Amino acid sequence: MTIYDYQVKDLEGKEVSLKDYKGKVLLIVNTATGCGFTPQYDGLQDLYEKYGKDGFEILDFPCNQFMNQAPGSEEEIHSFCTGRYGITFPQFAKIDVNGKNESPLYTFLKSKKGGFCSRKIKWNFTKFLVDREGNVVARFAPTKTPAQMDQEISKVL
Repeated sequence: MTIYDYQVKDLEGKEVSLKDYKGKVLLIVNTATGCGFTPQYDGLQDLYEKYGKDGFEILDFPCNQFMNQAPGSEEEIHSFCTGRYGITFPQFAKIDVNGKNESPLYTFLKSKKGGFCSRKIKWNFTKFLVDREGNVVARFAPTKTPAQMDQEISKVL
């Protein structure tokens, strides 16, 4: 399987095929609105504004698995992110990134870039970079800021 074989749900619960993003460079992020890393939304939006015209997309997946840091509904989360951080990149329905209910997309991402110690997502704002051919080329820890990823994204573009 490739990343383009997966479907995810948008904010309204409708299925979206990742085939819609074929030929684009993707940054896939599990996010939370009440996390110490939440201010990274500013940097993510900066990257999106800088590279969006070049075929770069950020796919935002809110996740409430880490200390209940994304407790709101999809609508509340979206309203918070657009109002406070002005995000314009695609946001999707809440997902689980670990465990028995984890999103098949995240099972796939972790199988390609499992990290140093395990195949688990350890916290909010873990990021996966996918090239135009659908290859998962990098995984970034939550502590790596969007600005620190700029050069690597630029190279993939």
